[in-house]
Amino acid sequence: MPTVAPIDLDDHCLATAFLGDVPVFALASGQVVRLDHGTHRHELHDGLLATALTWDGQGLVTGGEDGKVMRLNADGSETTLRGPARKWVSVVAAGPQNAVAFADGKTATVLLADKTEKTFEEARTIEGLAFAPKGLRLAMARYNGVSLAFVHGSAPALDFEWKGAHNQVTFSPDGRFLVTSMQENALHGWKLDGKPGAEQRHMRMTGYPAKVKSLSWSSKGKWLASSGAPSAIVWPFSAKDGPMGKAPLELGQRADTMVTCVACHPTEDLVAIGFGDGMVLAVRIADSKEALLRRPGQGPITAMAWNKPGRLLAFGSQAGDCGVVDIAG
Repeated sequence: MPTVAPIDLDDHCLATAFLGDVPVFALASGQVVRLDHGTHRHELHDGLLATALTWDGQGLVTGGEDGKVMRLNADGSETTLRGPARKWVSVVAAGPQNAVAFADGKTATVLLADKTEKTFEEARTIEGLAFAPKGLRLAMARYNGVSLAFVHGSAPALDFEWKGAHNQVTFSPDGRFLVTSMQENALHGWKLDGKPGAEQRHMRMTGYPAKVKSLSWSSKGKWLASSGAPSAIVWPFSAKDGPMGKAPLELGQRADTMVTCVACHPTEDLVAIGFGDGMVLAVRIADSKEALLRRPGQGPITAMAWNKPGRLLAFGSQAGDCGVVDIAG
């Protein structure tokens, strides 16, 4: 039986992660709580807006209403990547080679490991950032599509256009697809492995009753799980055209509450599903077999993350009732 170690943090939990073996909980107030032989509180921001786990899994990059960009490491050390500034940092991303990106308004800045900076300007506010899995390429989600920029060199950014507001962006783990969540209740995707000069291939993933706020790729990128419905909507991406013309799986269906958060297991085709009433289920993708990880709590689940071996799941809620589930009990 799974066992739950609860922790009540009395604040909206925006994100959770494991820095190595250490669970951390990032709160809307700007505090990040680290559970490492006791509870350690780090006052990183005056109002937290965005987080990203570094690629080596050892650091959490954060952005806030104070304009700062910070990094918290597994050992509790803090680094200021950018000091206080006038504009809010509403989105951050971490990439290969220790690169970090953040956006404030229409400008995205990439901080490289050698301390050099590269900036990119967009005509509209940048709502989402993601690094490609190979090569230093940065996707910037905005109104009417995504710009894909090469961090090194002077090649112009590639434009992936689709009308509407795009507010999150993610690459498939193999780099073949680019997917955004939209202001309307939909996802949109583009195929990236077409021949140069060929027409862009689009994917529309619609039918959600609510906005999609949580996305998670399965370990090998065969599936993309999403929130925004009474079940987790899981799209198939293993075929060469991804989900084009295919129906998604619907996992963990419940009649009376919505899925608010999803987190795919790091090694198995299994997805943790968090609901609006605080319940957490683990569901196997192959046969929809369910296991209850946590009974309903005080608020909607807003954050979940697995540790690297996939035995522990950290979760956080809008009401601040957080915890760590040991699925082996």
